[in-house]
Amino acid sequence: MALLFGTAGVPKSSPSRDTASGIARVHELGLECMEIEFVRGVRMGMAKAREVRGVAESLGIALSVHAPYYINLNSPDREKLNASVQRILDSARIGSACGARDVVFHPGYYMKSSKENAYARVKEQLGQIVKTLEEESIDATLRPETTGKRSQLGSLEEVLRLSSELERVLPCVDFAHLYARTRGGANSYEAFAEMLAEIEATLGKEALRRMHIHASGINYNKGGERAHLVLRESKFNYRAMLRALKDYGVEGMLICESPNLEEDALLLKREYPLV
Repeated sequence: MALLFGTAGVPKSSPSRDTASGIARVHELGLECMEIEFVRGVRMGMAKAREVRGVAESLGIALSVHAPYYINLNSPDREKLNASVQRILDSARIGSACGARDVVFHPGYYMKSSKENAYARVKEQLGQIVKTLEEESIDATLRPETTGKRSQLGSLEEVLRLSSELERVLPCVDFAHLYARTRGGANSYEAFAEMLAEIEATLGKEALRRMHIHASGINYNKGGERAHLVLRESKFNYRAMLRALKDYGVEGMLICESPNLEEDALLLKREYPLV
């Protein structure tokens, strides 16, 4: 598997907004993967999921899914916590029917917990989700994402720790989020290379061969991530990121989350051989 480039959701230029049309447009553009976005809920049935799988397999497009944004595995509210768990499970079930193995999600917020207590609670919930998926024979990899806001659980260290302590869990590394989370601190070739070296040291070289990556332009304030931007309107050093990915032989999916989606996805794909 090489490093594949694609979009977070249906490309802007797709003539229709449904997932199957989006996959077809990704193929027409010369991109190789797409992340299905269950932003406000998992509203795809099994019949549609099987149709999506057929289209993706016929065109050779790799798929992943992003679980709904409102997930907080550290919520003190039992109803909200249960709903968060259900959203991840539903994403994995429908994602699997689509042929998508990777399930990306934001783990949650620290809220009034210490970071260690929040981590323990998130780990406990993920462990139960993994157990349920195993019982249902669903071949899914849970991908807690590195997050851009400093109020969110999701530092690189935290997602690597979850990945090392739980089966079926690997990170989704959003380099733009880490740039914003560190308020511009992680934005050089050396910084990106150090992150990749840490992933390899913690999870092994195989983790670099199965990466799920997010990238986009982004800006930030003192709390971290503020908004996603077009790459060329941001100070995020995407060329240095690409060079580090190449030097470390990273394979997997690189999903572009810029507001212009396919334009920046194609920019990243064009730049990659040149860095």
